[in-house]
Amino acid sequence: MVLLAGPTLFELASRGWGTDQAAHAPIVFATAIWIFALSAKRAAAVADPPRAWIAYLWLAPCLILYAAARITGLLEVRGLAAYLSFVAILYAVGGRRSLEVLWFPILYSLFLIPIPDTFVDMATQPVKLAISKAVVGLLSGIGYPVATSGVSIYIGQFELLIAAACAGLNSLISLTAIGSFYVYLRHNASWRYTLLLIMTIFPIAVFANFLRVLMLVLLTYYGGEAVAQGFLHEAAGLFMFVVSVLTIFLVDKIFTVVGYRLGLMKA
Repeated sequence: MVLLAGPTLFELASRGWGTDQAAHAPIVFATAIWIFALSAKRAAAVADPPRAWIAYLWLAPCLILYAAARITGLLEVRGLAAYLSFVAILYAVGGRRSLEVLWFPILYSLFLIPIPDTFVDMATQPVKLAISKAVVGLLSGIGYPVATSGVSIYIGQFELLIAAACAGLNSLISLTAIGSFYVYLRHNASWRYTLLLIMTIFPIAVFANFLRVLMLVLLTYYGGEAVAQGFLHEAAGLFMFVVSVLTIFLVDKIFTVVGYRLGLMKA
């Protein structure tokens, strides 16, 4: 497994983990190892390995996919193949019951696999259009000279292009990873509650990026393009990410209080 995952992880780290899209990956990698270590004894205690041919039936296609991705140079597919091979090996060693114990670190490790650019473009285009239209609608309603064409926003003599980062996908992935880890530790690995909170992350991320774009448009209008695209551009993104994380904590607190009062959660 080390021969499979080692080179792939190294290449993912060197090529992708320094980008905005995968900035969460080093944290996910370290915390996933920690959770696997915490769960190892419980997984070993319930281990019930399947018949060898069943494990090989799962592992063989994963290895073929890995080899094909290695030959074609598709790093994202190779990462997915290495991940599936890792899960297959866990199944071969511990069986279904061990996988049930390790469900969270297994799913959590998916955040290490980068999303192909084609999918990013497809997923963010509708969100970028919606954010740009919402910002223009708000500002034009209060008298600003603003218009939109596709994902471009025109205000005064300036033009801003809404990039994929401003659509919220990067922050959505990072927030989902952080939120999942937080809920898993705080609520005793309840997958139902984890799923419930994850469902709130998408609107939080989109709204935070709406505010970010709104701030950048106003900065451009009052301070010029150089001001909006300089330090304040990154500062606005960082600020809204922190606000989003705090909002997740607040939503969790509200859900917890309501859950206790309705008897849906136990102390």
